[in-house]
Amino acid sequence: MEKIRVKCLRPNAKLPTYGSEDAAGADLYACIEEDIQIEPGKSVFVPTGLAMEIPKGYAGLIYARSGLACKRDIAPANKVGVIDSDYRGEFIVVLHNHGQQTQTISNGERIAQLVITPVITPGFTQVEELNDTQRAAGGFGSTGK
Repeated sequence: MEKIRVKCLRPNAKLPTYGSEDAAGADLYACIEEDIQIEPGKSVFVPTGLAMEIPKGYAGLIYARSGLACKRDIAPANKVGVIDSDYRGEFIVVLHNHGQQTQTISNGERIAQLVITPVITPGFTQVEELNDTQRAAGGFGSTGK
């Protein structure tokens, strides 16, 4: 099993945890001194108190927790956060309240999930033409016809 080196930046920071043996995402926890209120339609920065060493060739992807998204209308503002392997700063999750009621985030609350995944970084070459395919330039909804 791979190990990710994690630095706790504050005493109350909590290491990510997996909810089950086969979970793909590890829960990230709020590391805050006092509760944070998220007004409807607003976004807030929620620190985790953690910095990590993601290995070269990997990235950390921060996704919504389904419980927060479905039950409380809270999800990462940027939908999916991307943490590059050379980033060594604090992991901060920007949460957005999509609902109609103010929501409260408390210290130690699970706020997002982190998936560590391999990445490739191909070069890009400009060309005049692309290879033909059956789909060609068919866009949104074109494959369901």
